[in-house]
Amino acid sequence: MQAVLLAVVLAPGAVFSLFSILWLLGWDAPERALTRVTAIVYSLATIAVAWLAWSLHASGGATIAVSLGDWFTVHDYHFPLVLLGDRLSLPFLALTVVLVGLIGQFSATYLHRDPGFARFYILLHLFAFGAMLIFSAGSFDLVIAGWEMVGLTSVLLISFFHYRPGPVESALRVFIVYRACDIGLITAAFVMHHLAHSSSFANGMPHLTDGDATIVGLLLLLSAAGKSAQVPFSGWLPRAMEGPTPSSAIFYGAISVHAGAYLLLRAQPILMESPIAAAAVVVIGLITAVQGSMIGRTCADAKTSLAYASLAQVGVVFIEIGFGLTWIPVMHILGHAMVRTLQFLRAPSMLHDYHQVHAAAGGHLEKTGKHLESAIPQGLQLWLYRMAIDRGHLDTILERVIVQPLVQVSLFLARLDRMGLPSAPAKAIKPAAMQSVTAPNEGVIDG
Repeated sequence: MQAVLLAVVLAPGAVFSLFSILWLLGWDAPERALTRVTAIVYSLATIAVAWLAWSLHASGGATIAVSLGDWFTVHDYHFPLVLLGDRLSLPFLALTVVLVGLIGQFSATYLHRDPGFARFYILLHLFAFGAMLIFSAGSFDLVIAGWEMVGLTSVLLISFFHYRPGPVESALRVFIVYRACDIGLITAAFVMHHLAHSSSFANGMPHLTDGDATIVGLLLLLSAAGKSAQVPFSGWLPRAMEGPTPSSAIFYGAISVHAGAYLLLRAQPILMESPIAAAAVVVIGLITAVQGSMIGRTCADAKTSLAYASLAQVGVVFIEIGFGLTWIPVMHILGHAMVRTLQFLRAPSMLHDYHQVHAAAGGHLEKTGKHLESAIPQGLQLWLYRMAIDRGHLDTILERVIVQPLVQVSLFLARLDRMGLPSAPAKAIKPAAMQSVTAPNEGVIDG
C-alpha cells in the first residue's frame, strides 16, 4: 500500500516534469497526446485511491505512512518527508484525481486549438501534484511545498490569457495577497519547530500549551482564510475569474478554495486546545457566509456569482470546523466541490437555458428571496444592497493595506538591486502591470 500511495502522489509531478522538459526543448505536443496521457494517469490514480481506501478499511488500519527520510537535520530539529494516507486525506486525494481527470477531458474541447493548450495541461498537472502533496503530507513542512505549488499555478492560470492586461493585473493582485497570507503557514511551522522541535503530525500533533496553541491556530487561520478567500481576504476572488472556466471550476469551485478548510481540519486538535482560535474560525466563517450570500445576489456575471456562492459555503464549512465537527465538514466539502465544479462547467449552457425559459414564460419569471426581503426594513435593504455592490469595500482595503505596501517594498528592493548598474533605464523600475495595480480608483474586474 505504501508503494501505491507514493505512486499516486508522484504521478502528476512526473507527468508535469516530462511534459515541461519536452515543451522547453521545443516539442509541439499534439492535443490528443496530452489529453490521452491525462486521462490514463488520473483514471489509474482513481482506481489506486479507491483500492487504498478499501484496503485500509478491510485491514482495520488507521493510516498508511510512507517515510522518505529527512529532508535535513539540524541538532534536535528534524524535517521529515512523510506521506500520510488516512481517513481524512484519502477522500481529498480521491476528490483531486477524479476532478482533475474530469477537467482534463472537459478542457480538451473547451481549449481546442488554443495557443496555450499545452501550457494549460502542464499547469494542470503541477496543480494536481501540489494538491496531492497538501492532502497527503505528514508534516506542515511538506504542506508548505504543496501550498506554494497550488498558489503558483493559481496565479499562472489567472493570467492564462496574458495578451490582455486585465488577467495579468488580476494575477499580480492575487499573488500579492497569497504571499501576504502564506506567512501565517510558514511562521506556524517555524513556531512548532521552535516549541516542539517538530511540525510532523504523522504520529499525532506536536504537543503545545494552550497559549502556544492559540498562536499557532491563529497563524494557520491566517493562511487558511487567505487561500479560501475568507473575510477580510475575499476581495481578490472576483479577479481570479479572469482565468479559463475549467481552471475556475477546479480552483475556486472545488479544490483550491477548500485547501484552507483542509488545513484547519488537519490542525483541528490544535484548534480544540485554544477556544480563542476556534472562536475566530467560527466568526470569520459566519461573516464570510453572510457576505458571500449577499454579494452573490448582486453579481452581474455567472462565474463571479458562483465564486461567491462557493465562498459562502466554505464559510459554513469553517463554522463547522470551529465547532469541532470533523466528518460533517468533510462530507460538506466533497459534496459542495462536486456540485460547484459542474455548475462552473455548465455556466454558459445554463445561461442559455435560462434565457429560453425566461422567453417561454413571457418574461415573467418570479425573483427568488422575496421572503427574506420582506423581513428586512427598506432602509436596511438599501444599505445592504450598496454594501454588496461594493463587495464590502474589501477590494479597496486589500489595495491599501496589503497590495500597495508590498508593491512599494518590491520597488524599493528593485531600486537597491539596480544601484551601481550603469545605463539602467529608470522606467524599468516599475512595470506596467504594477502601475495598473497601484492606480487609484481601480474597478473590480469580473471574468
